[in-house]
Amino acid sequence: MGLLGIYHETNTFIESATTLADFRDGYWLESGRIRDEYQGANHEISGLIEVIDSAPDMELVPVFYAMATPGGLITRECYEQLLDRMMRLLDEAGPLDACLVAPHGAGVAEGYPDMDGHWLSLLRQKLGAKVPVIGTLDPHANVSQAMVDATDGLIAYATNPHVDQKRTGMAAARLLVRTLRGEISPIQLLVKPPVAISIEQQFTSQQPCLGLYAFAQELKQQSGLLSVSVLLGFPYADVYEMGSGFIVIADRNQSPVAAGQAKEAARKLFDFLLDHKQAFNGRKSDIETVLKGFKDHPQPALLLDMGDNIGGGAPGDGTLILEHLEAGGFSGFFICLHDPGSVALCREAVSGAVISLSLGGKNGFQTDVEVIELYDGHFTEDAPRHGGFVRYDMGPTAVVRTLSGNTVMLTTKRTPPYSLRQLTAFGLDPHGFRGIVAKGVNAPIAAYGEVCPSIIQVDTPGVTQADMTLFEYKNRKVPLFPFEEHV
Repeated sequence: MGLLGIYHETNTFIESATTLADFRDGYWLESGRIRDEYQGANHEISGLIEVIDSAPDMELVPVFYAMATPGGLITRECYEQLLDRMMRLLDEAGPLDACLVAPHGAGVAEGYPDMDGHWLSLLRQKLGAKVPVIGTLDPHANVSQAMVDATDGLIAYATNPHVDQKRTGMAAARLLVRTLRGEISPIQLLVKPPVAISIEQQFTSQQPCLGLYAFAQELKQQSGLLSVSVLLGFPYADVYEMGSGFIVIADRNQSPVAAGQAKEAARKLFDFLLDHKQAFNGRKSDIETVLKGFKDHPQPALLLDMGDNIGGGAPGDGTLILEHLEAGGFSGFFICLHDPGSVALCREAVSGAVISLSLGGKNGFQTDVEVIELYDGHFTEDAPRHGGFVRYDMGPTAVVRTLSGNTVMLTTKRTPPYSLRQLTAFGLDPHGFRGIVAKGVNAPIAAYGEVCPSIIQVDTPGVTQADMTLFEYKNRKVPLFPFEEHV
C-alpha cells in the first residue's frame, strides 16, 4: 500500500506567499526518506508505519510527503510542482492495493481553494473506485465534501495540542488493514454546522471542547461506530469550507442500517454544537489587562501571544508584549522572536557586548541588549509534542538580554514553540523566569505546561488574532456563527 501526503495549514490573510523553497526548507521526503524521518517518532506517519510493519500480510510503499511551516497562500507554481512530483512517484511505485494519506485539511493554493480536496480527488481518479484510501486529518482542517468523497475514511487527531498524532495514525492504519482483509466496509459522513469555533476555545483538555469530545465519544460507543472525528476548523482561511464539522464512520458489514446510524449520530453532533455555540466564542484579554493582574498568577506563567501564532502562519516577530513588559518595568521574562537581521548583527559582536538592535518585524523595537550566547539552533525532542517533530532547526540563533532583564532568543528560521527543549537545549532554565512568552494559542501548552502553573491567553493583534470577526472574508459561507448571531 502507498503512503503519501501534501501537508500545509494556510493562512490566507498573510501577505507573503508559501513557495517551493518553504517546502524544501520544511519536509520534502521521497520514498525511504519518509521512513527514515518518522519511524519511531510521534507523528501520524510514525503510527501508520508501525501498524503496517506489524501486519505480516501487508507491505508499505512510502511514496511522497511534503510539509511546510504554516504560512500564507501557496503559489500555484509550488502546488502544481508538488502535485506533479507526487503523481510521478506514485506512477513509479506501480499498482497499489490501497493508500494511506496524510493531508492537513486546511491547505489553500492559488487557484485551488480546496487544495486537499483537489489532490485527494486526483488520487482517487488515478487509483480507481475500488482501491481503499484512508488517512488522517489535523482537527484544524476545514473539511470539504470533496475530501470525504475521495476517501474511504479520514480520522482527525483528538487532542489540541496535538499529542495523539501517532495514535491517530495507528487508528487509520488499522482501519485500512481491516478494510483490506474484508473485516469491515467503512462508510463515512461529513456534517458541518454553521459554526466557526474561536481559536482560543480549541483547547481540548478544558471546557467547552472537553464536553464536545466526551459527547462524540459517547455517541461512538452507543452507536457502534468505527470512528467519530471532531473538526475544530481553521478560522484564518478565507474559503467556503471554513468552519467546524464532524466526520462519522460506520461499518456497512456490521449492520444494514449502518448509514442510518451514522446519520443519526451526525445529526446529534450537529445539534449539540449549534445548541452550545455561545460557549465556543470565548472571552479575550488584552496585554494591558493581563499585566495588571500578573502578580496574582503563580509563576512562571505562560503568556500565549495569540495574534502572532507561528503555528497559525504568523511571522513570529511581533514585539508588542515585549514592549509592554519593558515599558511597565517587568523583568525576568523570556520571549523568542524570528529575527534573522538581529541574529546577523549579534554574530558580529562578542559575548558580553552591549549592542543596539531593532528587534522583531517591520516597525521594530529599538533597544540595547547584552549578547549572551550564539548557537547553531539545532535541537531534538523525544516526547510527544504538538506537531510530532523530532528534529528542529532554528538556524543560527542568538540569546540576548535587555537592560531591563528580559531574555530574548532570536532565530534565523521561523520556529513554532512546540518544545521546551527550545530553552533547555541552550542552557536556559524555564523555572528561572517569571513568565515565558510563546507565539501560539494552544499548541505550546504541551511543551510549557509542565513547568508553567499559569497559562494566560493574550489577545494581541495580528494575522492570527483571536477575534475572527475582525478579518474581512469574501468566500466563507453565510450564515456562520459568530459572524451572524442567528443561524
